[in-house]
Amino acid sequence: MEIALASDRQLLTLKEACDWASSFLGRNINESNISYLIQYGKVRKYGENGATQVNAVDLKQYYQSFNGQREIEWKKKLGNDLNWGLSFDNLREKDTTKHVHRLHPYKGKFIPQLVEYFIDSHTDDFKQAIFFKKGDIILDPFAGSGTTLVQANELGIHAIGVDISRFNCMITDTKLLDYDLGSLVKEVNKINLAMTKFETDGKIEKFEKELYLALAKFNTVNFPSPEFKRKIYKREIDENKYAIEKEKEFLDVYKKLVAKYKMELGQKDNKTFLDKWYIQNVRKEIDFAFDQIKKIKDEKNKRVLAIILSRTIRSCRATTHSDLATLKEPQITTYYCWKHKKICKPLFSIKYWFDRYANDTVVRIREFQKLKNGAHWASITGDSRTVDIAEEIKSRNKNFYKLIKKQKIKGIFSSPPYVGQIDYHEQHAYAYDLFGFERKDELEIGPLYKGQGLEAKKFYVEGISQVLLNAKKFLADNFNVFLVANDKWNLYQQIAEKAGMQIVNQFKRPVLNRTERDKNPYSEIIFHLQNS
Repeated sequence: MEIALASDRQLLTLKEACDWASSFLGRNINESNISYLIQYGKVRKYGENGATQVNAVDLKQYYQSFNGQREIEWKKKLGNDLNWGLSFDNLREKDTTKHVHRLHPYKGKFIPQLVEYFIDSHTDDFKQAIFFKKGDIILDPFAGSGTTLVQANELGIHAIGVDISRFNCMITDTKLLDYDLGSLVKEVNKINLAMTKFETDGKIEKFEKELYLALAKFNTVNFPSPEFKRKIYKREIDENKYAIEKEKEFLDVYKKLVAKYKMELGQKDNKTFLDKWYIQNVRKEIDFAFDQIKKIKDEKNKRVLAIILSRTIRSCRATTHSDLATLKEPQITTYYCWKHKKICKPLFSIKYWFDRYANDTVVRIREFQKLKNGAHWASITGDSRTVDIAEEIKSRNKNFYKLIKKQKIKGIFSSPPYVGQIDYHEQHAYAYDLFGFERKDELEIGPLYKGQGLEAKKFYVEGISQVLLNAKKFLADNFNVFLVANDKWNLYQQIAEKAGMQIVNQFKRPVLNRTERDKNPYSEIIFHLQNS
């Protein structure tokens, strides 16, 4: 359907806007895409009560000024070898976080569609050969939260993941285990009911209710949505100056409510992560929930509920919404939220989020259970530089071990850590504190705390090459290795040589959906390595 842009006043329904945008861009645009533009102030909203409309000219100007030009601008800065098809810019967040991929947040993971692109059975102008087939075995020596293992399982490919972090392996296990869903639902409902009845302080509910009403009234007047976001987008308002002014104004309201209800916010101790980063009532609820989970007899169900609690307490840390991934200072007062463009508050209870995540987890596990097809998998907690993969599998799954001995591992798809970018244990410090797991930060390769100096880079090259050398012991002779990396220091040629491999191809892709406030053009390379 082609819609002419007859005048500046021409209004389109969401359906008409989808049809026009799809025709204009040459790819499918759905109503959620248009709703996103409205919600975040990219285009103005017209109409009320379900009759939402947008101005056709607004829509065209947006796509011409930003989306349509983005590929051109990024290629100017990052090079014409940028493969825009690997941006997956047509996908919604719902697609890139499908089923169990969103069981628990994990900083630094790649989207499942990137894994699928390289390990499935399709070919195109860029991927001109099929590297893996159903029944093969694939390895991820930096398994993280298990994205490669989950996608391999969908495709009927056996998979092994190795990670130095015990908690990372716990996330992976939880995604891939087989469950009695009826039993799991009963346990979830039981814990939810116990949480609902648990009350640490009768003042909390009254305090939160009055605070919520005051916030809603204040934000409606001072940060109307989406008008305020649109003013920021059009640069009609100095966001920083306005935010400071309004943040201070509401803080007086907040302090009066805290005094009225005699709220105790901070904890007395400051020794552990759980002491420092949680408001007192939240900490009490966490301890209560964990005590209930410990009583569950079914180990699989217990593990799922523990992951749900971990996901919950990550969201309930006393920090701003925009700092969830990189904690700065505990936030126990109201504040201007750069993410939501309004005044937000810290959380005083985990009940809502626990209930939401518990139900979401069951839905996601049920969706994935329908896709699983019996492929073998194993998640190994260990150092990929030295772990004996075959022996680890032998002690867990005799049939899988026989398969490995018979056909060996066909290849690798992995995203190694980047130099000096993430402390992988520290990002889940709350979980290590809660579960009492041993941390092995000193065995991480390329952690943030070691920086990006010459010694850090040397250590990184040695570490990654040792991982590949160890993996080669278990790989078939005609293996294919795919490593996703942002190699701005050109280290992977050295790594390949040290590992007795050669880089036979490179796929350069733009990384569009980053969580950082820095939105500068950014790319990464998928290195294809084979035996030298």
